[in-house]
Amino acid sequence: MKISDIDFQNHEILLKKLKNRRQYIIPLSVRLEKILLDYLLYRKGESEDYLFCNRYGQKLQKATLATSIRRYNLARGVEKTSIHLYRHTFAKNWILNGGDIFRLKSILGHSSIDIVKEYAEMFGSDLKRNFDRFNPLDNFGEQKDSGRQSIKMSKK
Repeated sequence: MKISDIDFQNHEILLKKLKNRRQYIIPLSVRLEKILLDYLLYRKGESEDYLFCNRYGQKLQKATLATSIRRYNLARGVEKTSIHLYRHTFAKNWILNGGDIFRLKSILGHSSIDIVKEYAEMFGSDLKRNFDRFNPLDNFGEQKDSGRQSIKMSKK
């Protein structure tokens, strides 16, 4: 990923070289944008330089990043250290925070919802979180004239 792949004006990131050989654009969050701008003030570099580089300004190798993250996590008692685990964690938290699976599919760059389901795998305690808030049976609307509870049916 190059510095030029970040479009700060449109708040987007262009991902070019991916496993599926397709490129796509994902939104750039306000928080990440601020972090990247601070990083680039420190990092400096030209627009065609790699965003994350080694100490010689060359492309940061995946193995180097994996080793660094592994050491960082182990030093803090985190046993699962896979880089790919960050995608799973993002996907799960996206769903738990109320994000929809269709946008998540696009953000992750998957062609099928079935693959996204694997990323967003839920555990028992996660399923209970906010269950009452989203459960239609617990959120009946009041009818003004009769005072009875009712459910509005969706129209096709």
